Amino acid sequence: MRAFVVLYIFLFTRLSQAASSSLSTSHSKRSHSLLSRERSNSTVTNFVASAWYTAWHSNDFPLSAVSWSKYTALNYAFALTTSSPNTIGLSTSDKQLLPQFVQACHSHGVHAILSIGGWTGSRYFSTAVANSTNRKAFAKAVMGVVTKYHLDGIDFDWEYPGRQGIGNNKVSKSDTANFLLFLQTLRLQTGAQNLIISAAVTPRTFTGSNGNPVTDVSGFAKVLSYITIMNYDNFGPWSPVVGPNSALDDSCVPPQFQDGSAKSGVKAWTAAGMPVNQIVLGVPSYGHSYFVTQSNAYNSSHQIHPYVPFDSSKQPPGDKWNPTTGVFEFWGLIAGGFLNADGTAASGINYDFDTCSQTPYVYNPKSEVMVSYDNAHSYAAKGQFIKTAGLRGFTMWEAGGDSHDILLDAIRSSAI
Repeated sequence: MRAFVVLYIFLFTRLSQAASSSLSTSHSKRSHSLLSRERSNSTVTNFVASAWYTAWHSNDFPLSAVSWSKYTALNYAFALTTSSPNTIGLSTSDKQLLPQFVQACHSHGVHAILSIGGWTGSRYFSTAVANSTNRKAFAKAVMGVVTKYHLDGIDFDWEYPGRQGIGNNKVSKSDTANFLLFLQTLRLQTGAQNLIISAAVTPRTFTGSNGNPVTDVSGFAKVLSYITIMNYDNFGPWSPVVGPNSALDDSCVPPQFQDGSAKSGVKAWTAAGMPVNQIVLGVPSYGHSYFVTQSNAYNSSHQIHPYVPFDSSKQPPGDKWNPTTGVFEFWGLIAGGFLNADGTAASGINYDFDTCSQTPYVYNPKSEVMVSYDNAHSYAAKGQFIKTAGLRGFTMWEAGGDSHDILLDAIRSSAI
């Protein structure tokens, strides 16, 4: 669930209590089997190798295209919050595709997780958790969806507790406190004890009632299986300069360019009480493009470099999935002539790798388009960080953005 992605729509029904009890038993057995997966060195259990599967791209990237053997879990994006805490929003097409998604996951021994929220779907999180009555109703609605669709987990992608996201979200100073109370309520529901419950978060901790990042998230650690730090959109067309979309490290650049990174995110969350083995790193399969004149693109050595000005009035078009936002999926960079099929820079394209943020850049001097993105090199570096830091694993946005598993294979080979 990344910012500026177009998402989707509504509704649900609940099964009987007896069916819920029966399902929770079989669900517990399946969860125990799947959660016992280990890294090859047998030092870390419950490793998460995951991605978001976006329903609106299922025609181009069907379930049959997923490399199931390389995942331990897959998140279906998205169900939405609605004006009623009793209702989880699923569109008609989602109601048709979600059962197929769950069946495909389970037939391949992969956890089936439903993500609720996202950039356009977080509007009513605040009201859904605002008081005890709503929290109980929302928890019941969540478990109704879990039961109906035989899910292994729920991922809460609230963008963002305590502060505005898309622009029309309901917001309260008590959002973070109420979110914790809701998660505690959810864990008390029948069948929820063995449910995977995760939250997609920013590199900064949740916003407290004073408007600042909270300094104690230990309560969340007790009720969440793990958090996924969405380490992407660090820089984009909204930024003053070109910068890394998904910096591994930003401590080696001037303060004005420090806008979040994998390392700073992990540092912030662990300092606030989230165990490192309950942190999953969110990694992007896409990059942002900018119109950069040649006079700004090159340094004195005629190399392209980051943190340069760009012309925001000339936003380049992206690939066919993102025609107006300037976003290029990894496969889109190949289709757009920036990269070869193996992920290397194409002929006539300038390439550079920023060793500070561990970010690749490509530049087409003819169109004057620069793209900050991720490749096998940067994914391998992120995988190595996951391994050495002891993180729980990775989740990629999104499964369909890769090309022939170039990114997926790179992060798996270094992280597992």
